[in-house]
Amino acid sequence: MDAVLKNLPYLLGGFLTNLQLAAFALAGGIFLGTLVGLGRISKRPWVYYPVTLYVNFLRNIPLILVIFWFFFVMPILVGKTLDPFVSAAVSFVVFEATYFGEIFRAGFQSISKDLVSAAYSTGLTYRQTAAYILVPIAVRRMLPSLITQSIITFQDTSLAYVIGLQEMVRRTTIVDSLEVRSVQLYTFVAILFFVICFVGSRISLHYEEKSRKAKVL
Repeated sequence: MDAVLKNLPYLLGGFLTNLQLAAFALAGGIFLGTLVGLGRISKRPWVYYPVTLYVNFLRNIPLILVIFWFFFVMPILVGKTLDPFVSAAVSFVVFEATYFGEIFRAGFQSISKDLVSAAYSTGLTYRQTAAYILVPIAVRRMLPSLITQSIITFQDTSLAYVIGLQEMVRRTTIVDSLEVRSVQLYTFVAILFFVICFVGSRISLHYEEKSRKAKVL
């Protein structure tokens, strides 16, 4: 493990970039995904159809293509080169919002229509009903799915290496070109990703079992 120890600060710096990218992707993806989920259950055609088209389009293309599009096409549209981290973050938010949106849609549709009608009968507006009833209940019910998708998002941050972002995999490749210790270096990368994802999966399983027990009771 000499190659790992010698380059540990450099490699961990790349891992920190993965964590930062995941944090931006989750914050933006969940926020936008909430709006997408609401749009997917909207009865207004001018809201429902564009949102549905957006979801169906992005969910049927690879994330790596979305990253390429934003990195190479956006500079043409805005007239300047984008930082790889910014480009990757925007790509992840736009892409992951479609998956979080479908999770929220399922959560919203699981809520009793009588409960929503009762909220309207008390004088709450649609926005207030969504903020105080739909979203909190959906988050609680779909928490295991949200955590699972968050794990997938974190794993996918490694794809940002294709646009030159100095994340963990990219830095490992650079170090390996100098040290030629592929087994050591990539095993180390796998262990770090495994630890984060395993902890996340255990948290998801905990809430899934908790939800199952609540339904039984």
